[in-house]
Amino acid sequence: MTLRINPALEAALASPIMTAGSWLQGVDFPADRPLINLAQAAPSEPPPLRLREAMAKALLTQTDAHLYGAVLGRDDLRAEVARQWSEAYEAEIAPDDVSVTTGCNQAFCAAISSLAGAGDEVILPTPWYFNHKMWLDMIGATAVPLPTGEDCLPDPAAAEALVTERTRAIALVTPNNPTGAEYPAALLSAFDDLCARRGLTLIVDETYRDFDSRSGPPHTLFAREGWRDRFIHLYSFSKAYRLTGHRVGAVITSPARLFQMEKFIDTVTICPNQIGQIGALEGLKTLSQFVAGERAELIARRDALKAAFDEGMNGWRICGAGAYFAYLEHPFDMGSEALAQQLVRDQSLLLLPGTFFAPPGDAQAERTVRVAYANVGIDGIREAMARLKAFAP
Repeated sequence: MTLRINPALEAALASPIMTAGSWLQGVDFPADRPLINLAQAAPSEPPPLRLREAMAKALLTQTDAHLYGAVLGRDDLRAEVARQWSEAYEAEIAPDDVSVTTGCNQAFCAAISSLAGAGDEVILPTPWYFNHKMWLDMIGATAVPLPTGEDCLPDPAAAEALVTERTRAIALVTPNNPTGAEYPAALLSAFDDLCARRGLTLIVDETYRDFDSRSGPPHTLFAREGWRDRFIHLYSFSKAYRLTGHRVGAVITSPARLFQMEKFIDTVTICPNQIGQIGALEGLKTLSQFVAGERAELIARRDALKAAFDEGMNGWRICGAGAYFAYLEHPFDMGSEALAQQLVRDQSLLLLPGTFFAPPGDAQAERTVRVAYANVGIDGIREAMARLKAFAP
């Protein structure tokens, strides 16, 4: 019998992280030049002890931690998100505007499922976050690429030129994955104006907002009139609190949209992970200083990378840098995937090629690579940049 596969799923991109990891197979790394992994954009250490203790206590003493919970998440966590986000964004957000999800990827999938289906279009700036593109492919929707400029920022006027009768949403990520670019508040307001004018929904994935180098609210979208009707905010607890394995994210939008998204969440996971939610709540309530320290450390890593470029990098150029990422342009007459594979062999560096973040044939993607420094300290950043500078294909 012939194996039958859903054509939309079969056509979707294979997991880029798994693909890059396969390049390590059979490679021996010299003792004096160990592997530096710049590919994975997630912390590899466990959550802080205080968080683990709270989760362990719940595991042992809370009956409800082992049972199905509310599809949209625990009431106490939803209320705390609403309270803290209202303060951070200087706006009024209610607990009923909040849903907890099984990670931020599910938040995106649920949001899209409330908006679009097969044949519909969603505008994604390129370079894009590959999981966003993969989900649109899987449901038969079209990801419409919006090329960004040298500053890695999307242009609202260029986006409007791409709007058709099939366009349902524009999805942005800030601070950006893969470029690290921090989108100015005025730029996000301009996209919100576009969506209001054209009847679209604006999705803003703020997974890395805890590491934004700026002070104050990163935007005013929650304070704008009618925001619930056209704005969907996505968030992840994975990075700030090292809860990657517990899969906890959040969505903030209108209760009417959450009612529709609830159907998706109930079908896929029934409810978010209870222990993870308990950990996320503990983190929000008690670990602000820890998160501030993580932010300061990542900003220091970014600055160490920029300092290497200030000293000269033999033709390499920074396109964007911030939060967990730097997006670099290489000077060589070769494609970025071939370059990335050769860097593994010649310099013991694993990073991701720009082609993982763009449609086939994108010329700029062939010239760029993503560096993720979530698990590489300042000394590691300096060593990695020295190896890039020394690389000669």
